[in-house]
Amino acid sequence: MDEKDYELLHALDETRNITHAADKLYMTQSALSKRIKALEQELGVEIVLRSRQGIRFTPAGEQVLLHSAAAAREMEKMRRQLASIQGEACGTLRAGISVNFSYYRLPEVLTEYHKAYPKVRLDIATGHSRNIYQQMLDSSLDVAVLRGEYPWDGTQFLLSQENICLICSEENKDRPISDYLYIDHSSDATISAQMARWRYENGVTNDAGNFVVDNIMVCREMVERGLGWALMPEVALDNFKGYVKPCTFENGEPFVRRTYIFCQRDAAALPQVQLFMDMLKKHR
Repeated sequence: MDEKDYELLHALDETRNITHAADKLYMTQSALSKRIKALEQELGVEIVLRSRQGIRFTPAGEQVLLHSAAAAREMEKMRRQLASIQGEACGTLRAGISVNFSYYRLPEVLTEYHKAYPKVRLDIATGHSRNIYQQMLDSSLDVAVLRGEYPWDGTQFLLSQENICLICSEENKDRPISDYLYIDHSSDATISAQMARWRYENGVTNDAGNFVVDNIMVCREMVERGLGWALMPEVALDNFKGYVKPCTFENGEPFVRRTYIFCQRDAAALPQVQLFMDMLKKHR
């Protein structure tokens, strides 16, 4: 067995489907089936069972999967240690980036980073902060950019702080917000709770008639067209054509959203990770 076999077994475990695994590995189904058969002959055991519903690992196959995953982790650990010893920006950067940051800031950061350190292999995951945070807890990422507050015992830096703003079209700026449609957008539980608190403190207690979208840019577009009002972070408001007002809570506390860099303790010494964090701080 070699590293390609570790990757093959991981893809089979993840998809439980020959067709999907072959697509993920950029192989033909025939080639994948032949490799599985060769592995079974090499190990002297049947690894998977096929059916119309997909595949299942046999008890022996589950043991093979377990040991191959451990071997893959050891190989990655060896590469990390070698990269750290060399002090050169190479190896793999496994980073997770929150949706908003990835949309508005990440392209510029990655472009500059790749030009400066072309030997680094970039493995970038984007998604909601709660999902990226879970991947950090699972140690499947080295470094992450997360929006909001999460407990963490590794390396952590405050990257930025921005206002949450009330936005509406110019023609609606003098209209009481309780009189027309509130347009909500998907976010994590913490910021959603803070938005609910702000609305309550400002007399918007009836959620009937509110509109929810799963994309912050769709929400902004609807507001620009005068459909309603919304609460939105400043990062999403470049070139917004409408009225913008930073929000404060009833006690005078500003309504802000913080963005952090999280890093695994054992990854903080890796040159490619250190340089990526430096690049993020440069662009904040």
